[in-house]
Formats: sequence, structure tokens, C-alpha cells
Amino acid sequence: MAYIKGEDRMQITLFPEAVDDYISTDNPVRVIEAFVNSLYMKDLGFQKAEPKNTGRPPYDPRDLLKLYLYGYLNRVRSSRRLETEAGRNLELLWLLRKLKPDFKTIADFRKDNPKALKGVFKQFTLLCKDWDLYGKEVIAIDGSKFRASNSKRNNYNQKKLQRHLKYIDEKINGYFNELDSNDQDEADIHIPSAEEIQRRIEELESRKGKYTAMKQHMEQTGATEVSTTDPDARLMAVNNNGVEVSYNVQTAVDQKHKLVVDSEVINNPADQGQLSNMAKQAKEVLEVDQIKVLADKGYYSTNDLIECEKNHIETYVAKQRFTGNIANTDFQADKFQYDQEQDVYLCPAKEILYPGRIREVNGVKYRTYKNYRACKGCPLKDQCTKAQKGRTISRNLAQPLLDEIDRRTKENRKLYVQRQMIVEHPYGTVKRGLGYSYFLTRGLVSVNTENKLHMLAYNMRRVINILGVEEIVKRLASA
Repeated sequence: MAYIKGEDRMQITLFPEAVDDYISTDNPVRVIEAFVNSLYMKDLGFQKAEPKNTGRPPYDPRDLLKLYLYGYLNRVRSSRRLETEAGRNLELLWLLRKLKPDFKTIADFRKDNPKALKGVFKQFTLLCKDWDLYGKEVIAIDGSKFRASNSKRNNYNQKKLQRHLKYIDEKINGYFNELDSNDQDEADIHIPSAEEIQRRIEELESRKGKYTAMKQHMEQTGATEVSTTDPDARLMAVNNNGVEVSYNVQTAVDQKHKLVVDSEVINNPADQGQLSNMAKQAKEVLEVDQIKVLADKGYYSTNDLIECEKNHIETYVAKQRFTGNIANTDFQADKFQYDQEQDVYLCPAKEILYPGRIREVNGVKYRTYKNYRACKGCPLKDQCTKAQKGRTISRNLAQPLLDEIDRRTKENRKLYVQRQMIVEHPYGTVKRGLGYSYFLTRGLVSVNTENKLHMLAYNMRRVINILGVEEIVKRLASA
């Protein structure tokens, strides 16, 4: 029985097939084509959106944008790989009409249009909003670490620099001792000549100068670390208790279809302080008067929660638990009962702690409560505190609001547990499905642009799965 055979490569056909016949109506490249053609490139700020009358004609920025969108949807980010694919990939031959830009042109397009590429992400977000793909009621916010284009070896802190400088000084002293020594106990062992030793000393002195300059820079600027390949990247804790030079990607995700509303890259490893910023950006994009926001305890910040409340953002955030240095759990701060009417605390020994002065820590005001006289003769003092004078309780002046948020979060446990399912969906797809767990570009501006392309690829793939290619093309054509 014969095999299924293909066509003869040398067969000449009378009516050649059109390239369009090879691209089915449900192929995702048709979404890229329709979406990019619907954009106003000049309004978005793309360079060369209008060709000049003189000089060598440039590539249409639409074609280069199509190439990038196709690449990010299909796990191809490198400019050299995109150049290769443009010459052999049938879908790209159709999408670019057989254009094959070189890798330098491709790389420069991303480098020269950071603001415009962010605008493309926003335009797709607005399309999703117009098509009612956002629920506009509940969003989840979280951060995830993406590795930077900077190895741990090229990241330095004061301790590491001090260790390197000490090692270099020891090596230099050793070489100087060799220069002073004329002993040659073993004739068959190679002894470096004076010229070789001097060359090694000069190399070490050069490295020492570089490390010293970095140390001085850190002392002058107050920086805690320096990354030499990507100066904006920072050493951050990642999964499995490891550390990598990374960026922290903050994302706000809508509950309805797990679509990304907005995303931002920061070089601060902590999520604290980002809640109100991301929530307000999402609220602005969705154009709603109020919204519910879910976040984990890493976002628990008094100032952020107050700011959200002012902007009609209903927060559901897990409360941080601080046990302090109290070994006996019966004497931890939450065991002290607050009397709102009398503005006093009742300690576990049934003594009253009276209000004292107000102090400010990191922009948050606290009132202290104490009763040193009662603590002095209390038989339980050793279990309660190690302070010589006695126990002091600090109460946040915004505690009524924090108590309300804590109550709200506990009473809506079913809603809050959805947080992880909502916000981890994009990260799982981008990191595992697309393989984008690290950045190719360097610098906070470029990395932010690349992140927008990550999230745009995720949103586009998600919408294709929800609506289908033909429906999206139809909607774009009628827009």
C-alpha cells in the first residue's frame, strides 16, 4: 500500500496559489493584521509614522509592530531570531508581505518607540473594555520577580566589594613579596619573572580602582548595591529562598476573564507602597467610580489603605501579623483590649494602660499607651516584656480604618480567596506558557516597554481564546 505523497517541487502550475490561501480564516495572524491596521501610528507617537519625501524609504512602523506582536505571541523575542523567522515562516511571509527587515532595524524599533509601544498595550485594553471583556468590579493586584539581564556576579554591595578589595590587597602584597625574594627552592617550578609579576599587579590595581570607585559611588549616593550590566536592576529574593538580580513586575488583573488591566515594572523588591498606585491606575483605565481590590499581606500599608479609601477603592487585604519578641502568646499585642470610649488599653493582668505622646514612624502616626507604675509591681512582667520600665503598646491613629478593612476581608473570605486564581493566571501564562521569566532589555524604561509587550501578548492570546479570530476581525473591521 502506497504512502500519502506530497506534490513534486519541480511541478509548474498554470495558476499559482495565492499566499493568502495558506492562512486560514481562524489563524491568529489575522488578528494581528486587523488590530495593527486599526491603529493611528502618528497619534501613538511612532517614529517614521509619516515617510519623508527624500532619502531612503524606511519600513512602515506597522510592519515592524506586526513582526513584534507575532514574535511575542509565539515565544520569539530576539531581534536576530525575528529576522530569521521573517525569511522562512509562512505566516510572517503573509503578515509582512515577504518583507525581511534586518535585526538592527528590528531592535532599533523597540528601542526608539518605548512610549508608543506602551500606547499599543493601552489601545488593546480600551478595545477589551469596549467589548465588555472587563467586569470592572473586582481586580486583584500582585507582584512577581522577573530576572534582569545582569548576573549575580556583576552585582555588588558594600560587603562584597570589601571582600574583593581585601583579596586584591592580599594578592598584591604577595606579588611584592615575590619581587623581593630571590629564593628558588625548586628549580623545576616556574617562577614568574619580574615583568610578569608587574603585569599582574597592574591588572589587580586596575580592578581595585574599579571596585573602589563603585564603593565611593555607593557611599555618596546612599545606594545599597550596584549592578554593572543593568544599573537599574536589583538583587531580589525569588522562589525557593534563592536570590537573583531582577525586576518586580506589578500587575492589576480583572476578575471576569483574567485580563490584565495595567502593569508596571519597579526595581524595589517589596510590594509595600504599590497598592494605591496600581489600584488608581486600574480604576482610571476602567473609568469606574469605585472598585474592589484584592491584595496579599505584602501590600498592607497604612498610607496606601488610606489613599485607596479616599479614592473610593474598596480594599480587601490580609493583615500582617507581628508577634514581636514576646515568647508567651498570651501577652502579644492583640491580647490587649482597647476601650474606644475611654481611649485606654486593658492588659492581660487587668491593668489599665493610659494614652501618652504621639510619634511618627515612616509617615504613620502612633499613640503610645503605658502604665509603668502598674508594670513595676506586676508579677507577670517578665512574661510580658523585657523592657526595664514596663510594657508599651503603640496604636495606629488610623486603626479604626484598618479594623474595618480587616473585618471586611474576614467577612468576604470567599471573594478574597479568588485573589490568587485571578492574578496568578497571567504570570503563569507569561512565565510558563510563553517562557518569559526574564527580560532581554536593560534599564527601567526599556524593561517597562518589554513588559508591556509581554502583557499585550497575554491579553491578545486570552481574547482570541474567548472570542475567536473571526469574531475579533469582524469587530475590528466594523470599528
